[in-house]
Amino acid sequence: MTREEIFEKVQDIVADKLAIDKSKITLQSAFINDLKADSMDLLDLVDSLDEEFDTTIPEDAGRAFETVGDVVEFLANNLA
Repeated sequence: MTREEIFEKVQDIVADKLAIDKSKITLQSAFINDLKADSMDLLDLVDSLDEEFDTTIPEDAGRAFETVGDVVEFLANNLA
């Protein structure tokens, strides 16, 4: 799976979970400052990413995600 494909899936999940327009989500979008996510949103998001990508994101890695690009980078480097 390419980074672009990962980004598109992450973009879809973030748009759905945070009820925002997909076009407003970029790799540079910060979850808290730009997308107005709170800690519960981020937990829900990590659960959805685990399910969508059939993986398990470690709790410490999930807490370290600040931008959409952080998520894409993590997944690109950790998917089999």
